Amino acid sequence: MRSRRQLPEISARVKVWLEAQGDYVFGLGIGNILKAVAQEGSIKGAAAAVGKSYRHIWTRIKETERALGCALVATTVGGNELRRSELTPQAERLVQQFDDLHRRVCQLIDSESGAILDAISDSRTDTRA
Repeated sequence: MRSRRQLPEISARVKVWLEAQGDYVFGLGIGNILKAVAQEGSIKGAAAAVGKSYRHIWTRIKETERALGCALVATTVGGNELRRSELTPQAERLVQQFDDLHRRVCQLIDSESGAILDAISDSRTDTRA
């Protein structure tokens, strides 16, 4: 006798990122890092906010800047200011536009995946009867 275990719900998902000559340049990870820099006002604060080391965050920012050919974070060295790092206007625009693209792609997947998910659901029902 076959067991009637509960089958998990299936959903369609997509990952969005930008590439240059086939190499990863920008995606959710660096986008979240840049948002943390903007919110925390420092690379150290951003590292704590995303749960990564300062070196990891700094390296990711510098790699992305090299790949894009523009500065993403403006940093003030020293001083008593609490907010020593901020996003450049280019970074602010990139983060906003990437978030908009990601949201639109996810909405498209949600709206267009219904037929295939229905077909999967129907085939699961047919085999369990």
